[in-house]
Amino acid sequence: MPTLSLDPCVSCAQHRTQSLVRLGISTDKWDYLVALAGNPNVGKSTVFNELTGLRQHTGNWPGKTVVRAEGAFGHEGMRVKVVDLPGTYSLQAGSVDEEVARDFVLFGRPDVTIVVVDATRLERNLNLVLQIREITDRVVVFLNLIDEARRHGIAIDAKKLEHELGVPVVPGIAREGIGIPELLDAAHEVATGVRTASEIRIQSHAPRVETAISELVPVIEEVFPDVPNSRWVALRLLNADEAVEEAVRSGELGQLSRDDSGTLVELAPEQGRVRVLEAAARMRWDLPSDFEDVVTQRAYEAAEEVAERVQLSGLKKAGFAFDRKLDGWLTSKVFGFPLMLFILAVVFWLTIEGANVPSSMLATLLIDNGHAWLKGLSAAMAIPWWLDGFLLDGVYLATAWVISVMLPPMAIFFPLFTLLEDFGYLPRVAFNLDSLFHKAGAHGKQALTMCMGFGCNAAGVVATRVIDSPRERLIAIITNNFSLCNGRWPTQILIATIFIGALAPAQLGGIVSAGAVVGIALFGIMMMFLSSWILSQTVLRGEATSFSLELPPYRPPRVLQTLYTSMIDRTLIVLWRAVIFAIPAGAVIWLISNITVGGASLAHHAVDWLDPFGLLLGMNGVILLAYVVAIPANEIVIPTILMLTVLTGGAEIAGLGEGAGVMFERDSLGLTTDLLAAGGWTLLTAVNLMLFSLLHNPCSTTIYTIYKETRSAKWTTVATLMPVAMGVTVCFLLTQVWRLLAA
Repeated sequence: MPTLSLDPCVSCAQHRTQSLVRLGISTDKWDYLVALAGNPNVGKSTVFNELTGLRQHTGNWPGKTVVRAEGAFGHEGMRVKVVDLPGTYSLQAGSVDEEVARDFVLFGRPDVTIVVVDATRLERNLNLVLQIREITDRVVVFLNLIDEARRHGIAIDAKKLEHELGVPVVPGIAREGIGIPELLDAAHEVATGVRTASEIRIQSHAPRVETAISELVPVIEEVFPDVPNSRWVALRLLNADEAVEEAVRSGELGQLSRDDSGTLVELAPEQGRVRVLEAAARMRWDLPSDFEDVVTQRAYEAAEEVAERVQLSGLKKAGFAFDRKLDGWLTSKVFGFPLMLFILAVVFWLTIEGANVPSSMLATLLIDNGHAWLKGLSAAMAIPWWLDGFLLDGVYLATAWVISVMLPPMAIFFPLFTLLEDFGYLPRVAFNLDSLFHKAGAHGKQALTMCMGFGCNAAGVVATRVIDSPRERLIAIITNNFSLCNGRWPTQILIATIFIGALAPAQLGGIVSAGAVVGIALFGIMMMFLSSWILSQTVLRGEATSFSLELPPYRPPRVLQTLYTSMIDRTLIVLWRAVIFAIPAGAVIWLISNITVGGASLAHHAVDWLDPFGLLLGMNGVILLAYVVAIPANEIVIPTILMLTVLTGGAEIAGLGEGAGVMFERDSLGLTTDLLAAGGWTLLTAVNLMLFSLLHNPCSTTIYTIYKETRSAKWTTVATLMPVAMGVTVCFLLTQVWRLLAA
């Protein structure tokens, strides 16, 4: 058979370049490639971090890894690339995550696949191990969480499990680094061929299925010689797996084969490929109609048999009682929702109370002192006024405001949120909200993406990848903006404190303010349900799909690691993204405030033009203009409002600001209140601002993320404009009712 002349080195990664490029894996040099697979929430990301030294965020909830993560490390003088695959329960390719994992193991041909297994749920995890074992014998099993297994009265004979599976089994505790050196050694031995797999000791399928597989395998091997996983390919063809059928039809399956010289075999003849597909179709007719169910059932039976043989009993159970008692409260129909609201309120209260002092310190450092120092330096260098104003009063101040206002609450909220993740509470939130999302025509996992949106809407949009259904994922993307993100908290907190908290006695002001913010957050959830239902009944009509949500065991949060990962992976990254988008916003604000037409600034003209519409919504033109120019970063809304209020206000507040286009805040809540009152603000204005802060277009970062995830200008436009339309409607109706009652 003619061959394609390629590098004959079988041990290097170069022979898989084409397949790996197709899978999105960079082709930098390495000595061997490691795939990291496993069920959701078994500690794969933790193992990945331990191997690579990277700090991919890990969370105690299913579906955390929704994209592949790549890293590299050195071991025994060799360069190793490791790819963290999405968590999946099977390789049936029924979802995007399953397809990604399956395709990489099959077509990427990693030198070794490390399967991370949860020792507390061995039976369920072994199903995936057996599927991967059918594809490749280059497997190492990492038996993770043996400490939790022991706490739950479970002990596993690792040596016996290794004997059953025919591949190395390494017990350990990933988050403590236990077993990682042994895992590295085992993976190295398998990847380099020092250690080979022995025969698997499990009859995986029913006799009728085994007969069909044995008849189809010779046909496959005749057309595609040396395919290392012909048995698994046969099983998938009998199951009418579309991806595998396409790999046969296109000849891609044959590109995994090699002749004796190590070179890639040329594309198999078309008639041979057709013969394989026809043989599979013919044999499929001889199988029972419930063939897929039979295969699935047998796979679980095989996993159960192995688990029974390797698990030791008789240990004292110390953990189940605690987990069940806590779940009895957190997922209760009676107490589940009140506790959820209480926890949310506590998180908001800690964020509100804790952010005040550091935010003030940063504002003093960057704005009061830093801006004054830079202005003095600019004067000494005789920089033109327009360049000085553009750079320092526009760009610098916008950036400084974003940092001083956004950093402290994020530095508090994200660690608290991450601790809840690590503890395992977020899946309980999803459990409580699943029925409501289902009734709204959405997917239950949207509750998880909603929780991510409370930190950052852009992160929530990315997290929708855990939703299998494209229709329901699109609903989750479009409606994620109704989660009150970090960038909108400062506005909510300030207005709630000035106008809502002031209605209560001084000692209760903080609690009342936090309650108002929680109320806005809950209203956002209600609007998410409403918009999801509208979409599911109209342009995204369809039936809500069901899903199985595994409630992970409660785990003690890792405080120090949580602080590190939440600051690096969330706070600083989100802050940097906000700063990037705030820079042009600051420039625009200064320009429209200093460019005059007909004796008045562009900002003045815009406010006058928007004022009538703003009054209809219970606000004013200043607020609307602030939201227009602050699209890049919600964090600069309040200082922009104050600046525009002074710029366009009457003589009684003229001169209170720092100059045209110069954002500022007052030193005290009282002075801020006086300024807003002089600008015509009332309680109605404040309430409508809080509502419009919730119900308006996403920030530019989120809009960009939506487009990246959907690749659709249409749906990006819908996700951008729908909240605005709802915000305008809600504010208008509230204003009319308010004025009617006040008349």
